[in-house]
Amino acid sequence: MNKPHEPGATGDQILDKKQRYSAGVLKYRQMGYWDGDYVPKATDVVCLFRITPQEGVDPIEAAAAVAGESSTATWTVVWTDRLTACDSYRAKAYKVEPAPGRPGEFFAWVAYDLILFEEGSIANMTASLIGNVFSFKPLKAARLEDIHIPVAYVKTFKGPPTGLIVERERLDKFGRPLLGATTKPKLGLSGRNYGRVIYEGLKGGLDFMKDDENINSQPFMHWRDRFLYVMDGVNKASAATGEVKGSYLNITAATMEDMYERAEFAKELGSIVVMVDLVIGWTAIQSIANWARKNDMLVHMHRAGHGTYTRQKNHGVSFRVIAKWLRLAGCDHLHTGTAVGKLEGDPLTVQGYYNICRDSYTKQDLPRGLFFDQDWADLRKVMPVASGGIHAGQMHQLIDLFGDDVILQFGGGTIGHPAGVQAGAVANRVALEAIVKARNEGKDIKNEGPEILQKAAQFCTPLKQALDTWKDVSFNYASTDQSDYAVTPSTSA
Repeated sequence: MNKPHEPGATGDQILDKKQRYSAGVLKYRQMGYWDGDYVPKATDVVCLFRITPQEGVDPIEAAAAVAGESSTATWTVVWTDRLTACDSYRAKAYKVEPAPGRPGEFFAWVAYDLILFEEGSIANMTASLIGNVFSFKPLKAARLEDIHIPVAYVKTFKGPPTGLIVERERLDKFGRPLLGATTKPKLGLSGRNYGRVIYEGLKGGLDFMKDDENINSQPFMHWRDRFLYVMDGVNKASAATGEVKGSYLNITAATMEDMYERAEFAKELGSIVVMVDLVIGWTAIQSIANWARKNDMLVHMHRAGHGTYTRQKNHGVSFRVIAKWLRLAGCDHLHTGTAVGKLEGDPLTVQGYYNICRDSYTKQDLPRGLFFDQDWADLRKVMPVASGGIHAGQMHQLIDLFGDDVILQFGGGTIGHPAGVQAGAVANRVALEAIVKARNEGKDIKNEGPEILQKAAQFCTPLKQALDTWKDVSFNYASTDQSDYAVTPSTSA
């Protein structure tokens, strides 16, 4: 037999039915959860797991255990397998390789027959793939690194309620990124003061303002008051500027009944967008997406809580997988990182998340952490959101990294402007339009960006104040989640 970590290694599956189904304990690969010769079918869901076996645990047996515990296996032989089409229902680990540069960690590829999953249900898919298996004792750690979803399964999901293309048409905004800002402080403002911040930001040139993840309905501001004052600010700013404006009204609540009530009130007030937090769960997300489709509403997804299981590269679920699930489940906006801001994100890895949101067909791209091709079968596209510790002085970097189809959200970089909220919004809008104009003229915005912004600031006092205030403020820390791959001529960035 080949060494356990070699991709061509064969298992020792027991084929004799009497021996295979005798009562007792067998190794997972003996039960058929490892097949080194298996070639995934076009209809298989294929997962790439990063596994760290305990000392003395063979990597192939660990991979087979992952396949077994995430599909049909339990710790002992059960004869009731023979009442099913068990050969089809067993997931199959078929390749194991050492993770480059990560001693003790292995990449394990596992294929699942499509019939194991309920159509159109992220809750069912996740219950299978990340259910019990991450608590399995023979593994020190496990991470779902990437996933390939076959077209046959993609077509059972409805995807974003509105989508990137229709959103631009509704907003009548083309040829540039959209601008947003998060109201600060997150908590503590009265409804009237909250609405005032909304009005000033939108009147100054932003397209969107937003609630943050933890503003729901607290004693200092009931949700209904916030919605009323926010929409008053939105309507006045729209009238003053002649532009379509919006503000993400966070409808996250304790129950679905409460969420539907808040969504309906947002609709009555004329809002074009509602917001939910990732922590509400997959069933609630898909339910709100269904409501939004029926009511022509944008759904903004704040990825609150994701870092608890996406940040560490040896255990949890990669955000690229979360992004794929959210596109299937149905959100129109998704916080996907800034690469240059205060939140975790390696630039290439973050670009990979953006590709997942915006591609019609995502190609394998190892430097960006994309291990599989993914055909989205014309599922609507998600508008990625860059938010968290960014300011006008980084506008050239953001547009160079992410292009036009992105919402750039400057929270503190708007609200913290020395001349006030409206001036902060003006600074961001002028910076945006100066960089877009320079790019369209063929200038190298990545390298010439600071000079372009300084020239624009000669004619815009708010932009000059913003550049003077934040200068070279950055958050240059080593990323905890870069892609691991062996460099070859075909995998260069």
